[in-house]
Amino acid sequence: MQSTDLGNKESGKIWHRKPSPATRDGIIVNIIHNTSDYHPKVLRFLNVAFDGTGDCLIAGDHQGNIYVFDLYGNRFNLVQRTAQACTALAFNLRRKSEFLVALADYSIKCFDTVTKELVSWMRGHESSVFSISVHASGKYAITTSSDTAQLWDLDTFQRKRKLNIRQSVGIQKVFFLPLSNTILSCFKDNSIFAWECDTLFCKYQLPAPPESSSILYKVFAVTRDGRILAAGGKSNHLHLWCLEARQLFRIIQMPTKVRAIRHLEFLPDSFDAGSNQVLGVLSQDGIMRFINIQTCKLLFEIGSLDQGISSSVISPHGRYIASIMENGSLNVYSVQALTQEINKPPLPLVKVIEDLPKKKLSSSDLKMKVTSGRVQQPAKPRGSKIQTRILKQDLTGDFESKKNELPDGLNKKRLQILLKGYGEYPTKYRMFIWRSLLQLPENHTAFSSLIDKGTHVTFLNLQKKYPIKSRKLLRVLQRTLSALAHWSVIFSDTPYLPLLAFPFVKLFQNNQLICFEVIATLIINWCQHWFEYFPNPPINILSMIENVLAFHDKELLRHFIDHDITSQLYAWPLLETVFSEVLTREEWLKLFDNIFSNHPSFLLMTVVAYNICSRVPLLNCNLKDDFETVEDMQAEVDQQRVEDEAWCQKQELLRKAEETRREMLLQEEEKIIQQRQRLAAVKRELQVKEMHLQDAARRRFLKLQQDQQEMELRRLDDEIGRKVYMRDREIAATARDLEMRQLELESQKRLYEKNLTENQAAVAKEMRADADAYRRKVDLEEHMFHKLIEAGETQSQKTQKWKEAEGKEFCLRSAKKASALSDASRKWFLKQEINAAVEHAENPCHKEEPRFQNEQEDASCLPRTSHLNDSSEMHPSTQISLNRRAVEWDTTEQNLIQKVRNLRQRLTAQARHRCQTPHLLAA
Repeated sequence: MQSTDLGNKESGKIWHRKPSPATRDGIIVNIIHNTSDYHPKVLRFLNVAFDGTGDCLIAGDHQGNIYVFDLYGNRFNLVQRTAQACTALAFNLRRKSEFLVALADYSIKCFDTVTKELVSWMRGHESSVFSISVHASGKYAITTSSDTAQLWDLDTFQRKRKLNIRQSVGIQKVFFLPLSNTILSCFKDNSIFAWECDTLFCKYQLPAPPESSSILYKVFAVTRDGRILAAGGKSNHLHLWCLEARQLFRIIQMPTKVRAIRHLEFLPDSFDAGSNQVLGVLSQDGIMRFINIQTCKLLFEIGSLDQGISSSVISPHGRYIASIMENGSLNVYSVQALTQEINKPPLPLVKVIEDLPKKKLSSSDLKMKVTSGRVQQPAKPRGSKIQTRILKQDLTGDFESKKNELPDGLNKKRLQILLKGYGEYPTKYRMFIWRSLLQLPENHTAFSSLIDKGTHVTFLNLQKKYPIKSRKLLRVLQRTLSALAHWSVIFSDTPYLPLLAFPFVKLFQNNQLICFEVIATLIINWCQHWFEYFPNPPINILSMIENVLAFHDKELLRHFIDHDITSQLYAWPLLETVFSEVLTREEWLKLFDNIFSNHPSFLLMTVVAYNICSRVPLLNCNLKDDFETVEDMQAEVDQQRVEDEAWCQKQELLRKAEETRREMLLQEEEKIIQQRQRLAAVKRELQVKEMHLQDAARRRFLKLQQDQQEMELRRLDDEIGRKVYMRDREIAATARDLEMRQLELESQKRLYEKNLTENQAAVAKEMRADADAYRRKVDLEEHMFHKLIEAGETQSQKTQKWKEAEGKEFCLRSAKKASALSDASRKWFLKQEINAAVEHAENPCHKEEPRFQNEQEDASCLPRTSHLNDSSEMHPSTQISLNRRAVEWDTTEQNLIQKVRNLRQRLTAQARHRCQTPHLLAA
């Protein structure tokens, strides 16, 4: 044990060599304060308090010297000399460097440990203040004396409320419940009330304790979750109240050497979620005994009859205990050293009483003794005989029922039925079901011993290999892996342990004990045969997977064998990552719902099922490199992810640095504002004047903002007017351009009409010339026809000559008639074509209609020369001449039609060109 004398030093080291507390007493250092005056004397410490981190404590002596002890930095500093004894201390304010001290003159002062200046001075009590309770937010504080309790606002250091009571009923303690807005007031008549902090509305009152075990409460303690209240007094009985049910649920009887209880305090644990199970009980003999309130087992004790303890406080994280000894010195204890011998799971303890019945409870029904020992087995009656057959049946039934029964009233068979029906467990109750299925021991002491061994050397540089963005997640992963390595040495050399543990760490990062036990249970039950060929992959497990795959999918296995793909490539990566890299979060949770609810072989079946479900892409892989290309791609993706996370981590560090500097600036600004508020509280007139000045400045600022907004509106109006003016100018210019384009279109239209008229005259002239030529040709043919008739009449008989003359005359009349009809047809056809061309020229953009076919149909309806009735009676030469003339007429007619078509095509092309030109100009 090291001892440090503060003497006249204002600062220095707490210890000069690394402390090594012994298991028997657990003392880290003993601090005394002796003066070196002419008459040396010991300055007795009176009060001590920890800060919010638990690594710093503050202590005051009876002369008003207040010291800060930094256990992490191994430094102490004298921060204040109040010149009078302190009666209470509080060091867990919102501003970490400030603390409250209650003095012998009934006042409360606030000092700053950094600047060592007085922050505020609060008055209002008429008797000594013996308790200071600070709200979890650090914003409010309750100071308690024997006659009153007062609620203070620590932002303005103004009193908000005052609790006044009758003189006949004194106050024992008034304090905040942890992590809530509830105030608990305990009076000397054993009445306990709960109040709402904001409204001071009475929420409830605890009933009176049983008369058979009624004690006058003197001291109180509450668990960190605010659910259990421990109370004691001048008796060896402890009362445990459930504040949620508002009833007394257990009475603990301390050993007979304990006659009175002077102080109570729960020992915090980082892994019990605030439901503290260990209670420190300081009795009249100066010994503080720590007991488990559930098992009622005495765990360890500090102090002795020779070196008794006057008062104690425990750090918020439960690592240190600071005790003021009866000789006035200060002892700092290591909880780790004190609990080193009790890290193993505790043995079964004998409970003297039964659980709470539904009927009204008496004190004897609640009483439990603090004791430990072996469980007594009931004596076996003599002469009792049981038939073997019945015994086996009962044992089998009991075994099956016990096998399916799970903790917390769950049944494995029913859970399996639920899982089969819905495919997964309800998200709200999944963690609760997993803990019951795995039957986790929740051994806090054993896990704490593993955590206290620190980070394992194998995982010191874990962030370099696995750069995780979340620092909290990285710390939890590092602690869990270190605990596993301390638990079993083989895990320090297991390369895939981080991959296996990471999904569980991410899932249970807020409960590290459960995370550790889930991973350990998984390794023991599902991975127990993985280490038989260590450090090689588990060949035995992989062989089982290969055999199952051969049974269910021989084709896929043959494909693997043909391409030299072993189970170390298609099965082992899935096992060592427990499917976390191939499934989404929801799919992974559903998978482990089924894994934890079935036989351990279910995990191997899952690997086979995954490969069978992926058989189509696997069968398409024809080279071994294809499979290793997949792994390389995954590695590249992981590398990219790592780089992205590293970049994000750097950005996060930069952001945090910026936030830190902003917080520093905000803190400085807040200090300035608080200083102004404190000065304003002392000088009301200045505060009123400052408020007026601030109000005037605010009005000027609002006026300035209003003027700026008006200027902005005027600027916007000017901009809108300018844009409207520009738009009008652009519209006028566009209108002028359109007028010019309209004039150009009209001139083009007149030119087009002129060209169209000239084209029409040329076509009409050409058609008249063709018609004249055709008529001359017809007259020539008729003349030749008359000559042929005259030459043929000499060789025929007179009668025949007359008949032939009549026939020829008839034929000539028919030919003339046909010629007249043909001329009429041609004139009609030419007229139609000219009308169509003119109409098309006038409307060039209209769609051309298929007119020629209809015109041909109309022309076909006219009489032709081939329709003569008496053609069979003609002379052969006459018939030949007529046929030749008909062919020539048809040919002439076709040529004329073709010319008309060509003319129409030219007119159409010119019309289309002129039709497109105005659109281009308009565009």
